[in-house]
Amino acid sequence: MAPFYDLENARPIAAVVLILLACWALSEDRRRFPWLMVAGALVVQAGLVLLLFAIPNSKAALDGINGAVDGLAMATNKGTQFVFSYLGGGDAPYAPSNPDAPPPFIFGFQVLPLILVISALAALLWHWSVLKWIIRGFGFVFEKTMGLGGASATATAANIFMGMVESPIVIKAYLDKLTRSELFLMMVVGLATVAGSTMVAYATILAPTLQNAAGHVLVASIISAPAGILLARIIIPETLGAIGGGVDYTSELKYESSMDAITKGVQDGFMVIVNVAAMLIVFVAFVWIINGMLPTVMSPVAFLLNPILPDHLDIYPQRATLQVIFGYVFAPLAWIIGIPAHEAQAAGALLGVKLFLTEFVAFIELGMTPENVLSERSRMIMTYALCGFANVASIGIMVGGMTTLMPERRPEILGLAWKALTPGFLATCMAAAVVAALPRGMFS
Repeated sequence: MAPFYDLENARPIAAVVLILLACWALSEDRRRFPWLMVAGALVVQAGLVLLLFAIPNSKAALDGINGAVDGLAMATNKGTQFVFSYLGGGDAPYAPSNPDAPPPFIFGFQVLPLILVISALAALLWHWSVLKWIIRGFGFVFEKTMGLGGASATATAANIFMGMVESPIVIKAYLDKLTRSELFLMMVVGLATVAGSTMVAYATILAPTLQNAAGHVLVASIISAPAGILLARIIIPETLGAIGGGVDYTSELKYESSMDAITKGVQDGFMVIVNVAAMLIVFVAFVWIINGMLPTVMSPVAFLLNPILPDHLDIYPQRATLQVIFGYVFAPLAWIIGIPAHEAQAAGALLGVKLFLTEFVAFIELGMTPENVLSERSRMIMTYALCGFANVASIGIMVGGMTTLMPERRPEILGLAWKALTPGFLATCMAAAVVAALPRGMFS
């Protein structure tokens, strides 16, 4: 299909403007709006998307990314099957009651182990300096196009591939020199992006229902970084002359050998797996508890509103769930970033789940959403909107990690953490809007 524009492309442009205005309203200094940074962020975002999806032979690059993810998933499955047998996807020791049914998909044995493998691989690539040079390249781009200091640019680039707690270690020697604005920027970008280990897990979840899922997840984390930079600088502008200059790329993150890198990568990955599994168990349980209580809570509300509400609305007790409530609350945001009106409630529910119940739960629900509820274009847009750590649970993780690295700045970190949640959440919505504003048919 040849790329084309229609009215659906105009609405996301308005979304970008509204997001910028919302952050300007929250700014600590509304007189200093970074106009040049706005242009730089939008150019970098659109340029990165076009680079991967619109240039000649870009399909080969996408196929390579998806092939690499598939290869990692297959290799991980081999290790998982060796340890867990049929629970990890191996042959069952019994005859299935329905031979035509697909093999069971067990999240804990077929997705979480990917985090372990990618974490070890990332540590190995860091030790071999491959990841260092990639981060240095992105850091150079952010430094030149968006005016960041060397340390901030490096930490921002590291956030694209590493976790929001791990990336500050890269510039540990410079943490005490960061200005308040630079510290806030690092927090916002950390919430607006995801770690490389979880990228692969998300792509695996979405692969059955979204074409080029791995490519979209990778680009989503990359282009959310300049959006996070921009929104952070709008809310807390940098003091003139306070931005750090160039900085050498000597990092505090070091491994003694390749085996040391693999060992520590596995240890770090295991902690991520434990945290993800624990969060999923707790938050899914909380959703079940709240949904069980809602009919009782909503009964008096429905009784009072019954004379004025149409019968088809889901506010009635027997149909109300936490996801339905999220859907109504966040539907306008989903619609303005490019989701069609008839799909906005389903997309809004996913945004609410991402913000309050973690992005992992949101991606799982996106992967399970029927094709007649969300079109492929809407799934693609929502992939960008959901691809970030900006949720309530992540605030605690970020504060715990950063206060360990910077105990002397604990009061400052605590004061900025909740302030960073809004721009971190809006940064991924802005990334989704930029993608939705590009020509329709470009991604097919």
